[in-house]
Amino acid sequence: MRTGLALMARPPAEQQPGSGLQWVTRFGTMAERLGFAGIWVGDSMGRGRHTLDPTVTLSALHAGTSRIELGIGVLQVPLRRPGELAHRIQSLNALLAGRLRLGVGAGSTRADFELAGVDYDKRFAMFRENLEVMRKLWRGERVNGASLLAWPGTEGGPPVFLGAWRSAKAVASAAREFDGWVASGLHSTWEDLETGMKTYRAHGGKRAILTNIHTELGAASPSHEGTISLECAPAEARERLQRVAAVGFDDVMLICHDRSERHLASVRALVS
Repeated sequence: MRTGLALMARPPAEQQPGSGLQWVTRFGTMAERLGFAGIWVGDSMGRGRHTLDPTVTLSALHAGTSRIELGIGVLQVPLRRPGELAHRIQSLNALLAGRLRLGVGAGSTRADFELAGVDYDKRFAMFRENLEVMRKLWRGERVNGASLLAWPGTEGGPPVFLGAWRSAKAVASAAREFDGWVASGLHSTWEDLETGMKTYRAHGGKRAILTNIHTELGAASPSHEGTISLECAPAEARERLQRVAAVGFDDVMLICHDRSERHLASVRALVS
């Protein structure tokens, strides 16, 4: 099982004005040097906390890395106009030179939709419609009388993974219609993961990624009750990672609020 980091792009306590690019690129460089397989970033905007746009964040991470995968887990497709979003993702795909992995979903938090001025109750229909527009444009097809000329090397778009938590229908769709499945430690129980994996593999699913695992080695108690986390002693964290692998996940992405090299090296040692 490959191990990566899920970056919650929030400012460090010591950040100085104008230093955002530096800490993001340094984080990418450190993660790659320590041997993590990838970095995935989230997508939120209206929840009353600091966030950065995921495509901008990945551009900065790219500047500090040269090999590891960079992904979005997951992009809320209905929040943006599909033609513009298709162009933005194509641009990112070109800059990342094949390292982009795109997780997509309909979204789950009303506040994000209110900020974007988008109808939350229509998100599932909009997700399907908008993603189809994006895929057509990446294939070079015309939409509304216009087409998006593919940047060399980006034809067809990046690998696309579907974010799905408990819906068996959505997990089956991830297996049949997408390049993989993105599950969430924040929104799943162990039973959810085991049941979802059976569905996913039964429908021919290939790559399964579990993201958003809060990680704080040595924590006395979890800060996110009812979730899959590594907020525990290192020995217990190692056992939980082994359990994730036994469920059948190919990748796990860990959220480390302590982004120091010392802590990240300790986390990486769990799977060495």
